[in-house]
Amino acid sequence: MMALLFSASACSNPSTVNTDTVRVEKADNKPANNIQTSDDSISDGKTRNNKPAFTTQTVASFDEPWAMTALPKNDNGSSAEPLKLLVTQKTGELFVVDAKTGVKTAVGGVPKVAYGGQGGLGDIVVAPDFATTNRVYLSYIEASMGSEDNTFGAKVIKAELTGLDSKMPSLQAITPIWQQTPKVKGQGHYSHRLLFSSDGRHLYISSGDRQKKDPAQDMTVNLGKIIRLNPDGTVPADNPFATKSSDISAQFWTTGHRNVLGMVFDKAGKLWAHEMGPKGGDEFNLIEKGSNYGWPMVSNGRNYSGIDIPDHDTRPDLVAPKITWTPVISPSSMSIYSSGSHKDFPAWQGDALISGLSSKALIVVDLGSSNKSNIPSERYRYDMGARIRSVLAVDGEVWLLEDGNGAKLLRLLPD
Repeated sequence: MMALLFSASACSNPSTVNTDTVRVEKADNKPANNIQTSDDSISDGKTRNNKPAFTTQTVASFDEPWAMTALPKNDNGSSAEPLKLLVTQKTGELFVVDAKTGVKTAVGGVPKVAYGGQGGLGDIVVAPDFATTNRVYLSYIEASMGSEDNTFGAKVIKAELTGLDSKMPSLQAITPIWQQTPKVKGQGHYSHRLLFSSDGRHLYISSGDRQKKDPAQDMTVNLGKIIRLNPDGTVPADNPFATKSSDISAQFWTTGHRNVLGMVFDKAGKLWAHEMGPKGGDEFNLIEKGSNYGWPMVSNGRNYSGIDIPDHDTRPDLVAPKITWTPVISPSSMSIYSSGSHKDFPAWQGDALISGLSSKALIVVDLGSSNKSNIPSERYRYDMGARIRSVLAVDGEVWLLEDGNGAKLLRLLPD
């Protein structure tokens, strides 16, 4: 039986909304050094010289939050129904958060996680059929047992989220559907980001290289890959390497990744992902079936030792990023902005919003729909004054989660 972790202290002192707001001023529009940018001319009403400004409102606080997602509204999407968020903490807690009041309710039944380094409780997404199944998917880090002591790997489960209208919601009917193979030593580069396809038929999982580099090109392990599965964990027959059902490579959608922490589908159905480079060379990639993105053979960054890595342009057979950042932004999550009932930031319509850790920033990326070259480029960057762990655009609103202890859940309020 799977061990359970429940923190009593996590239930105490529910947060209330801080009505004080912090203004984020308009800053310069210049992109980072060495970033690949597109033509500044635009269409569809977007302007690069009229950067939207906003204030931030603190709604709740967390200790080491990692991910958030929105629960679907039951009242036919009525704006009168308060928005509820699911927020994970690396230490193993899951909360339901009333986005209006800031009240947090701890969810029971969360599996025991291996907390440490970059590991712990990770991502959470709701199933496309959540309205009828109450099913959610979570990723977390699991320690090995027995003779393989001191090795770790990411694991993905599905579960039913019950008791949402009670004071004691919990996860039930937990079923494992995927895990990193093999478990290895070290506690970095798990990635374990989750994303459903736009049609809800497939689950994508980012699997980091675990700071081992070579696994990203090894077709016998599922590290350094983006995985594509059916919602029950089985392998789709049309996966690019699904020639043998018993071969682990049947899971792979793409290869050659380092540490993918953000994945989104745009309105055209294109899959985009960002990943952290080494010393320089953070990447923004268009993810296409069966493609190899080159890590560790190529990178626009360097090894931490200072030893150079061949740039992408030395290997035209490997897919080059659409944008690279040096200095790095340390991208940690991503969301597509789409105006809903709130329409808070119409200038960002269709853009990718990226949260930055070392950059302490919110980065807005044009996916190429509003410039002559159709090449993605950074539009705006906002200095948030703190490491930003997660960004979520939902129903025309934008929410940010800071990183670390005492991290704030912020709503962006347009000026």
